[in-house]
Amino acid sequence: MTDQEIKNNKSNKTKELEAQIAAIEIEMSSPMFWENKDNAQERIQEHQNLKDELERGDAGPYDSKNAIVTIFSGAGGDDAEDFSRILFEMYSKYIIRKKWKAVLVHSHPNDHGGFRNISFKVVGKNTYGSLKKESGVHRLVRISPFNAKQLRHTSFSLVEVIPEFEKPTDFEIPEDELDISFTRSGGPGGQNVNKRETAVRIVHTPTGIAVHTDTERSQADNKSQALALIKGKLFKALEEERIKKEEGMYISKTTEAEWGNQIRSYVTHP
Repeated sequence: MTDQEIKNNKSNKTKELEAQIAAIEIEMSSPMFWENKDNAQERIQEHQNLKDELERGDAGPYDSKNAIVTIFSGAGGDDAEDFSRILFEMYSKYIIRKKWKAVLVHSHPNDHGGFRNISFKVVGKNTYGSLKKESGVHRLVRISPFNAKQLRHTSFSLVEVIPEFEKPTDFEIPEDELDISFTRSGGPGGQNVNKRETAVRIVHTPTGIAVHTDTERSQADNKSQALALIKGKLFKALEEERIKKEEGMYISKTTEAEWGNQIRSYVTHP
């Protein structure tokens, strides 16, 4: 078999797996999906097995690394921020089931238990390779718990998954391209008035990519965490640009978390 035939077979297999995954996701978006719980659980497991098979056949050089997941609330107000909480809880349960570990990096909660944004690191075997295809806009349709008239509401959240670069040699960024600043870590009730400036914000000046970390106790630890984040984000951007050029397609973190850009929909009301 020639190299081209091998490549074509691999491409056909990938398309077949993607079609099967898409078909199950259409089923999962139906409000009737959970009427038969046993069947629903079987289909969810089949969906995961297909995704695992697809990911094994599409392995990247950094798939073995830890993943850093960030969830941003998009269009939808309180509902979108509550949807970000739901997604965080969904991924947390999946992480427990996979026997991985989640470590909070940064969170910006609202007053209703939701999140404007939240970042967490997932530690475990091949976590980036397993989670990278979650990147994109997620859509929720439901009866809004924040609407007194109990009207149906559509909201959006954006999920970004990047690899964690722990060693400087993994992915180099020139120091003169980084703008690093320090602030006091945020907290309720003005508790940080007398605290040192431990929170760290880093901006990659050529691209404008920025990160913020404040969960570690020391400035040095937050800086290390922020550097890992900025490297992952920059790698992701460069990888997406490479894919765009090589394949004439765009598989990126969508800049607008709103209608028409979603990679998956969750429907609890028709």
